[in-house]
Amino acid sequence: MRLFVAVLPPASAAEELEEALQGLRDDRLRWTGPAGWHFTLAFLGEVRDEVLPELHTRLARAAHRTAPFSLRLHGAGHFGDRALWVGAAGGIDAMRMLSERAEAAARRSGVPMGQHHRYTPHLTLGRSRDIRRDHHEQGSGDGLRPYLEGLASFEGTAWPVTELSLVRSNLPTSGIPGEQPRYETVAAWPLEGRPEGSG
Repeated sequence: MRLFVAVLPPASAAEELEEALQGLRDDRLRWTGPAGWHFTLAFLGEVRDEVLPELHTRLARAAHRTAPFSLRLHGAGHFGDRALWVGAAGGIDAMRMLSERAEAAARRSGVPMGQHHRYTPHLTLGRSRDIRRDHHEQGSGDGLRPYLEGLASFEGTAWPVTELSLVRSNLPTSGIPGEQPRYETVAAWPLEGRPEGSG
């Protein structure tokens, strides 16, 4: 099954983001919806069934070692002209650590992981319908400027991240253009570590 490890925003954060997107959405992007909003910590791809028990054990251990932390949706960014995202603020160092632990758990469970890159927390809002470039500077994000400007001052309310989730991605099968993947949380573990400096 196709899996990733994620932090899922609560309904209250999703509602604030929905409000911020009012008037910004148009048909130039394929927009994601609240049901698909998440912060990917580690993308695992196709995972063999026999790996799952070990993966669950190691992810549970990673969650157990990590203290809950505060997060809020914040600002916006882009990957070239292809994707628009909203960022995060608050416990970013803790989130990066959790991402590294999730990656290590997957690797040690036998999941082939790609090269490690510095983690950039992002929640994908929309993807370009046309990957051809309409301007000279490839990947500059110029085509996304109206959305970036509209979300530049967006600041969500902080919430406590208390759970690590393993999510299954069900790719579209209908053949309908623009159909989004469906996401299903297959397991979740509480963050149970002690905050730094406590004890």
